[in-house]
Amino acid sequence: MTQYLISIHRPENYDPFIAEDPAMGRNIDVLNDDMVAAGVRVFVGGLRPPSSARSLRTQPDGTVLVTEGLYLGSKEYVGGFWVLDVANLEEALTWGRKAAIACRAPVEVRPFH
Repeated sequence: MTQYLISIHRPENYDPFIAEDPAMGRNIDVLNDDMVAAGVRVFVGGLRPPSSARSLRTQPDGTVLVTEGLYLGSKEYVGGFWVLDVANLEEALTWGRKAAIACRAPVEVRPFH
């Protein structure tokens, strides 16, 4: 079995209070239940908006600079993710497709080392 990251991407101006209706929440709940029933879900997490992020960068003098916001400037950000333990890429992509539908968002599927 291989572990895969299934990440959900949101636009920078995404507001879950406007964009996420009860049907979407139910779809995500069903997906989570299906993952648990299949025995593939290792971990799941939703992330707060980019404004809550802090980036840390080591400076030439060895100190660490902490700044507000995402490390990479981007028009999209990771809004949530699953870590799944599945047999192969095809199975991970199957779950990724389900995640894209449930979350109504672009999804990235990536294996761990």
